[in-house]
Amino acid sequence: MATFEDFMKLDIRVGTILKAEELKKAKKPAYKLEIDFGKEIGIKKSSAQITNLYTPEELVGKQILAVVNFPQKQIADFLSEVLVLGTYSKEGVILITPDKKAGDGDKLG
Repeated sequence: MATFEDFMKLDIRVGTILKAEELKKAKKPAYKLEIDFGKEIGIKKSSAQITNLYTPEELVGKQILAVVNFPQKQIADFLSEVLVLGTYSKEGVILITPDKKAGDGDKLG
């Protein structure tokens, strides 16, 4: 079982998606995202399997939550730097987003 201390090791931040495009070489349909996490963290890249419910155009400008302190992961020819958070539903992955405008880099607490 995970402990509260395990949870506190995760650095989960708010970021705004700047760019989204198809990750053509991925085994499963995915987008490559560029996300702005503010001055402290900067712009990071992520691969996200969210193609069932989102188009690249509607993702740009959307705020999301992501784990920013996981190791990088190679996805096909793309290096994913952060893990974007979402929930699995019957229709596909639904992104976890703030319900009000938050500052890029704001920390989940």
